[in-house]
Order: sequence, then C-alpha cells, then structure tokens
Amino acid sequence: MTEKTELAQLDNFDRRILTELQKDGRIKNQALADRVGLSPAACWRRVKALEEGGTIRQYTALVDADALGQSLCVLVMVSLVRHTRDSSHEFEQAMREWPEVLQCYAVTGSADFLLRVVIPDMAAYDRFLNDKLFDLPGISQVNSNFALREVKQETALPL
Repeated sequence: MTEKTELAQLDNFDRRILTELQKDGRIKNQALADRVGLSPAACWRRVKALEEGGTIRQYTALVDADALGQSLCVLVMVSLVRHTRDSSHEFEQAMREWPEVLQCYAVTGSADFLLRVVIPDMAAYDRFLNDKLFDLPGISQVNSNFALREVKQETALPL
C-alpha cells in the first residue's frame, strides 16, 4: 500500500492498535496483540500495513523541554508582504531547516503562518528573531505570544 490509509478503511482492530501505539510506541508486538485481541502474526501484519500505508508516519520519544533547558515556548504569527508561491515556498523551506521551529502552519486570519518556537530563553529568542526570522525576505509583520504555562499537550489523536 502506498497511499495513506483512509479513516473509513480502518476497522476496530486498527483503531485499537493505533490507540495503544499512541500510548506506547515501544510496546512489544506480543503485548500489543494481547491488548487488542489478535494473534501476534495478525497484529504484526496490521501494524506493517498501517506503516506502509502512511497512517503511522514515525515513532519518536517525547522529551521534556525544561529538562533540556528549552523552557521558553513562543507562538509566533508571521505575515508576508506578498502572497506568491515563491515567497511562501522560501519561508516554508527555512522553517523546515530551523530546529527551534517545532511546528509551522499556514493559516487563515490576521497572519499567514503560525509557528511554535521552543528556545532556552528571551536572549535566544531575540537572536532567533534578529539573526534568522527578520533576515528572511518578504516578512511584513511578526507577533510573538509567550506561553506562560502548558495546560495541555497531547500527541495522541482521538480515534
């Protein structure tokens, strides 16, 4: 399977597998099979199909930002001067390359892009703005919103 699995194609076993893997991506196949009520072989085949179909994109570890000294979270609204394919592409490419930008969304409303930037402190954010973001061509406006505390942060999608 090369196309992404559509939600309508997922049955209850697939949904249960995805729910369990979102809780613990390192779960052993035998334990996963036991939790979802399948044989280990059938469970393994389903997981492989979900991976190959693109429903499961990757496995990762969630790391505590504070433990690494990356405690400043900034939500940045960016507006471009012009809305052309080239200017958007150049901006998007830069966002993909900058490690402090954890998420970048093209949005509607008062800005063109919303970024989630995680960085050590205000001085580092000032350097990020002046040495990176403000150096990009076509930036019209940047509005920064600083997160005071994290109220909820989930990675698991509801199934």
